Amino acid sequence: DLVVNVKKSTTIEEINKLFTEAAKGAYKGILTIDEEQKVSMDFRTDPSSVIFVNDMTKVVDGKCIKIMGWYDNEWGYSNRLVDMAVRIGA
Repeated sequence: DLVVNVKKSTTIEEINKLFTEAAKGAYKGILTIDEEQKVSMDFRTDPSSVIFVNDMTKVVDGKCIKIMGWYDNEWGYSNRLVDMAVRIGA
């Protein structure tokens, strides 16, 4: 999980929308959105670097944000190394 204090007041909906847009755009394949309740074992061998859990986003007083993500650190890291090797080799 990640807790961040921000200057501008925000909502859970705004945060989730930003992550969803990022997962469909610039971070497609790196960031995945999970809309179902799962456990860590469900993400084994997932190629994403992080699976954002949108129903676990919390915002306190509009400025303290807590987000939750899952990852398979060895598998996700290995996939990023392959991505980098392909990019360097291109």
